[in-house]
Amino acid sequence: MRELHISKSNIRDTKLVDVTSPPLAPGAARLKLDLFALTSNNVTYAALGEGMLSYWDFFPAPAGFGKVPVWGFATVIESNAPDIAIGARYYGYYPLAETLDVTPRKTATGFIDAAPHRAAKAVLYNVYTDVSADPAYDAAFESEQTLFRPLYGTGWWAADFIKQNAAKSVVLSSASSKTALATAHQLRQLGGAELIGLTSPGNEAYVRESGLYDRVVLYDDAATLQAEAPATYVDYLGRPEINKAIHTALGAALTRSIVIGVTDWAAPRGGEALPGPKPEFFFVPTYAAERLKADPQLGAAMVRDLRAFYPASHAFVTTQRITGADVIQSAWAKLAAGQVPPRDGLVCGF
Repeated sequence: MRELHISKSNIRDTKLVDVTSPPLAPGAARLKLDLFALTSNNVTYAALGEGMLSYWDFFPAPAGFGKVPVWGFATVIESNAPDIAIGARYYGYYPLAETLDVTPRKTATGFIDAAPHRAAKAVLYNVYTDVSADPAYDAAFESEQTLFRPLYGTGWWAADFIKQNAAKSVVLSSASSKTALATAHQLRQLGGAELIGLTSPGNEAYVRESGLYDRVVLYDDAATLQAEAPATYVDYLGRPEINKAIHTALGAALTRSIVIGVTDWAAPRGGEALPGPKPEFFFVPTYAAERLKADPQLGAAMVRDLRAFYPASHAFVTTQRITGADVIQSAWAKLAAGQVPPRDGLVCGF
């Protein structure tokens, strides 16, 4: 079994490893990863692999290395679990490896991995959904699901949060990233706010052509940005000098500042306090759980909008299918170096 191990100290440092699969434990099942995506979201998982979120802990690896999580589809190839059939296919959270052993606890739509080392994690990441019982599954758009299903969910709930706070203007950094595109798409559906995309000169044309933003501003011009109050800043970039420029430029107009991603994973963290509202980390599982308690119908609405977004995403992203462990390793290197064009959606298989 091949795995891609990524250095925790430098995520550009990787190695392909052949691992001998142990005998399958009683009550366990083994799934083979069929199809998955690589996006800047996976870079965020690696950049935040240690600390509060501890993404490296989901799929343990040798000391100093980690197996980055990916979203995709896998098929059961061996099973000692009575409720998990060989040949069944599940959407969920997998390591960047050919196979995953799980300790399944049956649910109405699939199973939860009840492995002890995952027990403290948010349930969202431990859920595996049988495609035959999945309301969000569409056989015609599997590639789009690997690319956008988790990202669209993040964007959809972020847009809900922003709408709840009645923002009149929303500034999104890393506006070309797929999560930012999903957020902007949903915010346009909701209406009521001017959407301002921050981007680099190299991605400016792409961001403008997306048609999702009312204004596009280059990072070099962030210090002169003005926006109508109340304004919300959504940070997908994680670059301290840009955050300071936005907070300073917007001044009293800025009422909320939320952090979702770190596409610039190499930027230094911490530093001086920012003027205005303190940045809040937006953790989707916690927010979505609270909103669903208040309004259970939001879940069905999110799934409806997600399915509509699969074909709509073609306006922004073209899927690029890549196959083979060596090619996947090369794709990760380009992604970590910021060398994958925003229009390219990397959909992978071993």
